[in-house]
Amino acid sequence: MGYAGSRMKIDWWTILLYGLLVGFGWLNIYSASLREPAEGLFNMTQIYGKQLLWIMLSFGLIIFVLALDTKFYERFSSLIYIAALMSLLGLFVFGQTINGANSWYHFGTFSLQPSEFAKTATALALGKYMGDIQTNMRELKHQWRALLIILIPAMIIIPQPDPGSALVYAAFIFPLYREGLNYLFLILALSVAALFIGTLLIGPEGMIVVIVLLALALFLWQKRNRQRIVWPRYIMGILLTIGLTFCVNYVFNSVFEQRHRDRFNLVLGKTVDHVSIGYNTHQSEIAIGSGRWFGKGWLQGTQTKGNFVPEQHTDYIFSTIGEEWGFVGSVFLVIVFMSLVLRILFLAERQKSVFGRVYGYSVASIIFFHFMVNIGMVVGLFPTVGIPLPFLSYGGSGLWGFTLLLFIFIKMDSVNYINR
Repeated sequence: MGYAGSRMKIDWWTILLYGLLVGFGWLNIYSASLREPAEGLFNMTQIYGKQLLWIMLSFGLIIFVLALDTKFYERFSSLIYIAALMSLLGLFVFGQTINGANSWYHFGTFSLQPSEFAKTATALALGKYMGDIQTNMRELKHQWRALLIILIPAMIIIPQPDPGSALVYAAFIFPLYREGLNYLFLILALSVAALFIGTLLIGPEGMIVVIVLLALALFLWQKRNRQRIVWPRYIMGILLTIGLTFCVNYVFNSVFEQRHRDRFNLVLGKTVDHVSIGYNTHQSEIAIGSGRWFGKGWLQGTQTKGNFVPEQHTDYIFSTIGEEWGFVGSVFLVIVFMSLVLRILFLAERQKSVFGRVYGYSVASIIFFHFMVNIGMVVGLFPTVGIPLPFLSYGGSGLWGFTLLLFIFIKMDSVNYINR
């Protein structure tokens, strides 16, 4: 689908999916935040009224993004990236603390979270670097430079502390892999995650036993297949892995806040708490389970109306969907999200520039990562880390951040494609 009367060919399928998510999100925010008879949709004293205002203002943002020349985003990507880093650093001086994180700028009645926009800036900077004719992603030095572009904003966000927003930057591993990043980096990242979780579950001593057994199994496999064993690297790898094991407890106890430690312990089954730190997730699971196949109906959720799930209109909006729209409504949402992600990947693959392709993959990866972690968090598979559901959770910064992220790519695709 496209608009043939101009030089641009807008992909209306992507816009349709965006509209479905935003509209469905507002319906559920309305239900989750309505505590008394509505006094008007634009009632600014109510959460649903504020969100509707953010949605209306998003139209202006969309028009602005589509009006700019496509080359603007590539030409000024470095400046946009630097501006994003400065906005993150400025939080340590001018930031306001909300829900334990110093992640917001406060302007009267309006608050802005710069980390929501830093993802777009990082995607642009990464696409610019990887699209440079002198960049060869098969060379190790270029791979490390690309990783550095990703790590800098994440490292600034962690001390705020906002580990959820920092965690999202792991999504950039997928566009790097698409452009030639050695698969060993992906294996290394997964290994570190497994090492971290394993150490929390069985302790450093137990994890060392596992490491030694795995090293022995690898040694026997190589010997059986008559492969040459480089002993210095082999021993160094074992010692480094054991050293990282002993670092896990330090990171967990000194870097993570108590609320984050408690949530990890809940997910790992080390503690059971349905009263304090585990209350949100427990009530969310009850709400989703009570929806059964077809839900209780819009505005009819008893858990939702009883306000049993705190912050249900933000990170826990999926619990409202599960209760009022049931399994069928939840599956519908999953289908729409996956359709959007797959559509973006399809469009990314037909870009004629590396810059456009990398940016498209970054957009798809960020949206999918948010979607996966948020739903996993709400159903108790992941710890609560404060990651919103794209286009659905309440908040102007989140909605505008994702709208900006998506429509910059729609603008790129409208003029930068192969054989539409």
